[in-house]
Amino acid sequence: MLELTHVSKTFNPGTITERKALKDISLTLSDGDFVTVIGGNGAGKSTLLNLIAGVYDCDTGSIVLDGEDISRQKEHVRAKYLGRVFQDPMRGTAASMSIQENLALAYRRGKKRSLRWGVTSAELEEYKKQLALLELGLEDRLAAKAGLLSGGQRQALTLLMATLQKPRLLLLDEHTAALDPKTAHKVLELTHHFIERDHLTAFMVTHNMKNAIHYGNRLIMMLDGRIVYDVSGEEKKNLQVQDLLQKFQSAGGAEDPVSDRMLFS
Repeated sequence: MLELTHVSKTFNPGTITERKALKDISLTLSDGDFVTVIGGNGAGKSTLLNLIAGVYDCDTGSIVLDGEDISRQKEHVRAKYLGRVFQDPMRGTAASMSIQENLALAYRRGKKRSLRWGVTSAELEEYKKQLALLELGLEDRLAAKAGLLSGGQRQALTLLMATLQKPRLLLLDEHTAALDPKTAHKVLELTHHFIERDHLTAFMVTHNMKNAIHYGNRLIMMLDGRIVYDVSGEEKKNLQVQDLLQKFQSAGGAEDPVSDRMLFS
């Protein structure tokens, strides 16, 4: 489904601020994999996700999605078949547009546009049906501006928009980090539901070790721009937070302490 081969990325090469963010990453995701990615600050998690999304170009290596080399494709081209939810709840929706207008934009992603604009009655019914799954009462507020919603509501709406067209790959960049614990749990449960329902392939960056263990069928740990641990199946199911801390230390992370967010979130 997704194959990264010898991918590397260096920021500000040849300068005093040079930073090797990714170092010779090779990774393969199968169709339907739900991969959680953890690591300390600066481990390369978000850089890896941004490389897949096309925000950055890789310096070396290739990125192949569904047999197509997308290594040099621009971000807006990849956006046609990638779903993405950001850490900031405000980034995924247009605040000045209504809920139904935001959903209409997501529904038309990758399709040919015309001068005609409008939401059909059939679309409205589908939007109501999908919004009802969020259990936030948004199905009765289709005309409300997205900017009037709470952070949790906007993030849930963004998640729905990202999965509305069943993307080839769903990218989740710490998408619950800015939410309170109760709302974060709700959004994570919705995430799991949409991925299972539509058999999506997903890549979720998180600082929360418990969430990384609980969700998904595969877990990857990164340290200093490299993948140092890759576990799936029964071994992942039996993991405990203490096991991950030990793996982190044995991989050489003792001098680069695990952040408070990883320990206590």
